[in-house]
Amino acid sequence: MTWRWEYEPDEGTVAGGAPAGFLAEVEKMADELVRAAEVLHLHGPGYQDADEGAKYAFVAGGFFVYMVTPRSELLTIWQVTPNPLP
Repeated sequence: MTWRWEYEPDEGTVAGGAPAGFLAEVEKMADELVRAAEVLHLHGPGYQDADEGAKYAFVAGGFFVYMVTPRSELLTIWQVTPNPLP
């Protein structure tokens, strides 16, 4: 298994209509969070504790809500919220 991230349930539902520059920042941060999770959870599929729950990540232009699931070696993005101000 390989660590990865994805939108949950899909990109159109979660990120549809968000500015491209903001989504680029979200995806860049998601890549960094996946690398960190991979180091923190070296034996992801054997993880026995409860998942950490939803977390917020702030990026240029807004924030997003995500969750790390070590057993699946997966980071899911549940919501993206661009800043409404220019």
